[in-house]
Amino acid sequence: MVLFKVSRITTTPFDGQKPGTSGLRKKVKVFVQPHYLHNFVQATFNALTADKVRGATLVVSGDGRYYSKDAIQIITKMAAANGVRRVWIGQNGLLSTPAVSAVIRERVGADGSKATGAFILTASHNPGGPHEDFGIKYNMENGGPAPEGITNKIYEYTTTIKEYLIAEDLPDVDISRAVVANFTGPEGPFDVEVFDSASDYIKLMKSIFDFETIRKLLSSPKFTFCYDALHGVAGAYAKRIFVDELGAQESSLLNCTPKEDFGGGHPDPNLTYAKELVACMGLGKSEPQNEPPEFGAAADGDADRNMILGKRFFVTPSDSVAIIAANAVESIPYFSAGLKGVARSMPTSAALDVVAKNLNLKFFEVPTGWKFFGNLMDAGMCSVCGEESFGTGSDHIREKDGIWAVLAWLSILAYKNKDKLGDKLVTVEDIVRQHWATYGRHYYTRYDYENVDAVAAKELMAYLVKLQSSLSEVNQIVKGVRSDVSKVAHADEFEYKDPVDGSISSHQGIRYLFEDGSRLIFRLSGTGSEGATIRLYIEQYEKDPSKIGRLSQEALAPLVEVALKLSKMQEFTGRSAPTVIT
Repeated sequence: MVLFKVSRITTTPFDGQKPGTSGLRKKVKVFVQPHYLHNFVQATFNALTADKVRGATLVVSGDGRYYSKDAIQIITKMAAANGVRRVWIGQNGLLSTPAVSAVIRERVGADGSKATGAFILTASHNPGGPHEDFGIKYNMENGGPAPEGITNKIYEYTTTIKEYLIAEDLPDVDISRAVVANFTGPEGPFDVEVFDSASDYIKLMKSIFDFETIRKLLSSPKFTFCYDALHGVAGAYAKRIFVDELGAQESSLLNCTPKEDFGGGHPDPNLTYAKELVACMGLGKSEPQNEPPEFGAAADGDADRNMILGKRFFVTPSDSVAIIAANAVESIPYFSAGLKGVARSMPTSAALDVVAKNLNLKFFEVPTGWKFFGNLMDAGMCSVCGEESFGTGSDHIREKDGIWAVLAWLSILAYKNKDKLGDKLVTVEDIVRQHWATYGRHYYTRYDYENVDAVAAKELMAYLVKLQSSLSEVNQIVKGVRSDVSKVAHADEFEYKDPVDGSISSHQGIRYLFEDGSRLIFRLSGTGSEGATIRLYIEQYEKDPSKIGRLSQEALAPLVEVALKLSKMQEFTGRSAPTVIT
């Protein structure tokens, strides 16, 4: 047993950012500065109550991006010095964000120990590599992101920190193989366990879905499948689940080797960045060489986001969560007793609202941020939830879950094709079009303006708020741009009162709500590592069955024109086009 001592290292406060549920995200060059990561980790320990640190069990892992392996060793040594009893690390430092939540909630150590929290090393869908992004966030004992009360404390400590504790002489742990390393410090034993990254998560998925039914679908010669991990951490789960458990062909997996730089790509599962999958599914600019698969899906860097595709067909995330909710009870065993309720983030289209109303389900509209769903789930008020930013999930954990969403879709496809696999296949497109015929269609798109000058972005948002004081002026502008667009009936900044804890979240996005149910939403996103990202959401609801088959860009063109002129987007940002359209 190796002995170690605790060192107190003098440091100075750093110019960090106020971490939200997404944690702290910066370029790698910022994190590798002396004491930078150390300060954030110590500030987190200081912000937690003593019982969550001293004698506790913590998970430390992430999406495997560049600098993760160094960060794991630093955090482990600081955990030892701060009195943590044991650290659990996924093999090779890999654990998807949803798997971390599952490990906190489900895993029991050989000695009966349970984790009380986790440091997750990820910058989500942002690029990785020596010149790209790194990130760190803390999740609590319920498996969900730290609440605002904790993140505020972490930030306060980063502004006043004077020293951090670290066991500098603690040897680095070999994280490439499953092993338990035992050490002893001033407060007694300290253990580090490296464990299989996938087994706990797979066990949970098998308790939710009927794997045998999905296996029958995947074994049908009529059904073809393609999954793209974009060289993110989902690759650590893809072969184990889709090939070993469900019988898919290994050739159906794309980019499933996790890489520190995500293969030089952008690990964001959308039509812009998942180029190889998009081309494979027949949605690229040129026709693919082979017939596209019936079903395709992609994940982001830390595997909490998903994109669902059919053959030559894109499923919007807003439609995806609505369709999962509409079909969950009959097709997914976990929900066989019924849904407790459903929820969506405010910018997400109202497709889920219509399902909730028709099925008489409790419905919640929350600000962007998974913690708001977590509160509802902990209170037993919500079963299925989603965000338009390719995040979908349920109350099985307290994070969005990309692989769960894929398995949910495969379950729906398996149910719709039950006893029909000898006949014509019910496709992804069939399911979506039938949903539109039943509930109406929410034409929807999102324009992202990334790395915009932060000052310019704030000025644009302030202008939009000021404009809301006079709806007559707003409607004069609208009619001057497009006479065929409905009037604005209401405009505000979204504010949310949490029905569980009563907390109020203000300034959550600027809304322009039209008389015909159309919506324009403007938000500043906090997921980037530099500059500002302006997100513009455009939605048009259509109930007329004869009009639900139009091309989305055609149906939304009038509202897009209004949004860009109303916001003076080009004047404020200098951008003539968005970075990404989803």
